[in-house]
Amino acid sequence: MILTVSCYKLRISSLKGMVSLNEPLIVNYRVHGNLGSFDYHSHQEYEIYFFHAGSCRYLIHNQIYDLERGDILLMDGIALHKPNVRQNSEYVRSTIHFSPQWIESVLGEMDSVHLLDPFQKLHHCLIRTNENSESKQLEELIRRLQVIKQISVHDVYAETEMKVLFLQVLISVNRLGQMDSRKLPNKTEKTEYAENIGAYIQSNYMRKLTVASIAEALNLSKSYVSHLFKEMTGFTVLEYLMGCRLTQVKYLLEMEPDKALKDIAIESGFESVSHFSRYFRKKVGVTAREYRKLRQ
Repeated sequence: MILTVSCYKLRISSLKGMVSLNEPLIVNYRVHGNLGSFDYHSHQEYEIYFFHAGSCRYLIHNQIYDLERGDILLMDGIALHKPNVRQNSEYVRSTIHFSPQWIESVLGEMDSVHLLDPFQKLHHCLIRTNENSESKQLEELIRRLQVIKQISVHDVYAETEMKVLFLQVLISVNRLGQMDSRKLPNKTEKTEYAENIGAYIQSNYMRKLTVASIAEALNLSKSYVSHLFKEMTGFTVLEYLMGCRLTQVKYLLEMEPDKALKDIAIESGFESVSHFSRYFRKKVGVTAREYRKLRQ
């Protein structure tokens, strides 16, 4: 397994950027095109993402992956992630979002909790299947799982059948991970530069950063940093920087409930409380105080 994070209709309750699913299992088989794509986002549920066809550059944290047919991404959902798809290009994928609590009791009875290790220990990983026979079996399992999910309201046996099928899905992705012992081809120079820019921002978002200061630190030209990062990620440098700051703010609001908003703003890289307040409300949809109450 190689260390390395949908665009569909969901029934969700969410604050902007943090998606919360209302069901323990959501299955989407061979979804085509962009059906209301997310921004850079995270969620509490684990995710299995199966790329079938088209063009997609996937961003997870500060990692960038140019996907090939048959690639599978396993994610714990917490790391910020986003598919970057060229406008009007083909884009076909299947996704499963699931709450680990929904399946853990079954895994515990079968002494198979280790099947969740790729999500819990690796947090996110890429499996390159080259569309082998095992990946074809996995695709068929996902198709059958969606069919059962669609009739689950009217079938008293559906919940049990879904768990049986999903157990097979977990076995399949773990088997595929073990089979995939080859290293991915070396990343392009552009990809490495873009990842370096992202990593630098992730490590220094609390400081006063500009495109010029980032370029100087990485020994690159200002124009190259701006154009390359936008090309490879779909974000401007400023958008990514502010996204990192916003993520840290959310973390501090939830994990340190007694910390003053002014201190949270400064520690997260905002130059003033007023700027922080305006930006937070614009991006999240509620004030920081309201967000803190909602997350308690």
